[in-house]
Amino acid sequence: MKEIKLISPRVANVPWQEKPEKLTGAPVWRYSSNPIIGRNPAEGVARIFNSAVMPYGDEFIGVFRGEQTNGIPYIYLGRSKDAIHWEFDKEKIPFTDEAGNPFMPVYAYDPRLVKIDDIYYIIWCQDFYGAAIGMAKTTDFKTFVRIENPFLPFNRNAVLFPRKLNGNFVMMSRPSDSGHTPFGDIFLSESPDMVYWGKHRHVMGKGSEWWQSLKIGGGAAPIETSEGWLLIYHGVSGTCNGYVYSIGGAILDIDNPSIVKYRCENFLLTPEEWYEERGFVPNVTFPCATIHDSETGKMAIYYGAADSYVGLAFTYADELIRYIKEHSVVSAGDTEIGIR
Repeated sequence: MKEIKLISPRVANVPWQEKPEKLTGAPVWRYSSNPIIGRNPAEGVARIFNSAVMPYGDEFIGVFRGEQTNGIPYIYLGRSKDAIHWEFDKEKIPFTDEAGNPFMPVYAYDPRLVKIDDIYYIIWCQDFYGAAIGMAKTTDFKTFVRIENPFLPFNRNAVLFPRKLNGNFVMMSRPSDSGHTPFGDIFLSESPDMVYWGKHRHVMGKGSEWWQSLKIGGGAAPIETSEGWLLIYHGVSGTCNGYVYSIGGAILDIDNPSIVKYRCENFLLTPEEWYEERGFVPNVTFPCATIHDSETGKMAIYYGAADSYVGLAFTYADELIRYIKEHSVVSAGDTEIGIR
């Protein structure tokens, strides 16, 4: 990886496919056997997409948005030996309250999965008198205890940073209103205890580029690197035929991530393949997770495709970071500390 380093554990068995000989644009390439999860992947589940995975022991584990055949989304647990071929639990994740009593959300979708110290946190969007953020914790993927909702409605696209900053948990989210997010900027919030959240900071808003001209939102958990926090996010454009969701990249300041150091003006991935352009919701590439190896710099990016499938793409961290820096365009709203 030369001078650019990933500050994270080694993952020797990161899923991987070598770069094709001809590659234009960003140094991100799709897995040739995409989609890795197709339709009707489990009993009673019509589609899995917008899901998060991570290493667990010598294998891999994930939380998956399972759209039931009745149309109601819930979160299902999945396991894999290679992070490509997945087996899913038949029943949805059994969330409980602190006393161990069943405490299931009305619905749950677009989960993220982040490990901080020895605890795994699941973050998702749910109903809390409107679209809001739900959270739970586990240490063994057997018991899943819900914790306090961090924010009032309306909010989506929440993801935790993988370590505390200045002694506080830090979470990224995208506040909105009761419509389908007629505005959408990324904000940061801090908490000393996962109960009380404050120190809200603006990170960045929509861009002037076509692919992120309508709204943006957090994607995979930020990755700590020697250049700052590598953020893989999504950008949305509005067309005469509906929304188009693309994948973008930015680098945030390592100590104060409300400051954007670099922000790539070009998309990293946009819907171009059949499984991204055609599906329940067409023209969607929606990132929710990465698996990355600090020794080789290999990165696997997991993304939902057309609200119907899970796709997988690859990159090298050093190549991706250099590309973001070389094609960076930042605004005054990006580079400020985020307080008004």
